[in-house]
Amino acid sequence: MNNTFIIVCGGSISKDNAIEVIRSTNGCIIGVDRGMDFLYQNQISPNYVLGDFDSVSKEAATYYFECDEVSVKELNKEKDESDTEVALSLAVTMGAKEIIVLGATGGRLDHFWANVQSIMIPLKRDVKAFIIDDQNRISLHDEDFALERTNAFGDYFSFFALGEDVHGLTIEGAKYPLRNHSLSPVDSLSVSNEYLEDKVSISFNNGVLILMETRDLK
Repeated sequence: MNNTFIIVCGGSISKDNAIEVIRSTNGCIIGVDRGMDFLYQNQISPNYVLGDFDSVSKEAATYYFECDEVSVKELNKEKDESDTEVALSLAVTMGAKEIIVLGATGGRLDHFWANVQSIMIPLKRDVKAFIIDDQNRISLHDEDFALERTNAFGDYFSFFALGEDVHGLTIEGAKYPLRNHSLSPVDSLSVSNEYLEDKVSISFNNGVLILMETRDLK
């Protein structure tokens, strides 16, 4: 097994997209609460399941509780962190080098936004983490990086500041370049940019950038 961990949460999941990601990465799988139902229904065997089990079906919960090959971590219903946070911390503790989170979008926006903020956990430990669905790939960055057209998730990419202003934001090689811009958390200037060159360079002086790579469904 490699150092990629796949966390399957209880939000909206496209079956074809999720199964493709799971099969192509062949990583350690953590089912989180209602995400266990998706795994159970599609006969995908997780390595771990965790949650307070308040939203998973009784059939799936019983199956995993009785399965010797699956490690179960039952959480208290009243706790200070979300189930996804616990799963991310578990993956980092177990040596993940990359984490892919499925089922983290759709449904309640408070859950979605909590999931975006939660991938700060791996970022602080220098672990790559991505929230992925059919139309989006979301990641956090606290240092300069580059995007390459050959590895693009979609035609568009947007940047948002997480928590505090990002100063000195410079974007080169994009259709809409920026030079030394101060991006605030309420600034929409960096939405829906596109590739101009095959490589787009992003640099900034401080803060955390949310990168959303997006595509339209055909």
